[in-house]
Amino acid sequence: MSEAEARRVIEVDEQGVRGFLHRPGGATQDGLVLTHGAGANCQSPLLVALAEAFCSAGLTVLRYDLPFRQERPKGPPMRSAERDQQGITLAVDWMRRTIRGRVFAGGHSYGGRQTTMIAAARPELAAGLLLLSYPLHPPKSPAQMRTGHFPELRTPALFVHGTRDGFGSEAELSAALKLIPASTRLVTAEGAGHELLSKKSEEALKLTVIDAFQEMFLGR
Repeated sequence: MSEAEARRVIEVDEQGVRGFLHRPGGATQDGLVLTHGAGANCQSPLLVALAEAFCSAGLTVLRYDLPFRQERPKGPPMRSAERDQQGITLAVDWMRRTIRGRVFAGGHSYGGRQTTMIAAARPELAAGLLLLSYPLHPPKSPAQMRTGHFPELRTPALFVHGTRDGFGSEAELSAALKLIPASTRLVTAEGAGHELLSKKSEEALKLTVIDAFQEMFLGR
């Protein structure tokens, strides 16, 4: 992060929302809230890299910790899905009070999955979804599909998936997206695993995600 970018990032810890807000230098209309996977927090390299990239593209971005991570610094979520979905709602509502434009929501792996689940129950939650490495099924357990709520998902969704992701293949995810009645788009990261990000791929990934998001949601 450059010195100029650092000056535009403020820490947020209020009303059940904990994370970091990235504010673009000029006027902004739209915002994006992003959260982490089961083994990470809002300081994960993927969230930081994408928050900086989206901020440079003109969006206000909140990367935030889910409630289970606010309670303990390490360890996976334990039966906390309902509370984590409430945390997603709090983050979206907080962003909606902070900006004037539309609010988009999403996250990596577990965070993205929980975002789709609350969006399926509340279609008005967000203008669109950004889902990074959606965990379609546990590794080596393709029968345990996590798509039961997909037919109820009526929010446009952009999925970004690595071609070497053990939580679901490109073919499996493409088939699953047909269950969603809203518009969807799948963008693949060649050679990437579930973590999506590597030092070699960071710049290419950021460009790919930003371009796809702008084309799908912002009409650019």
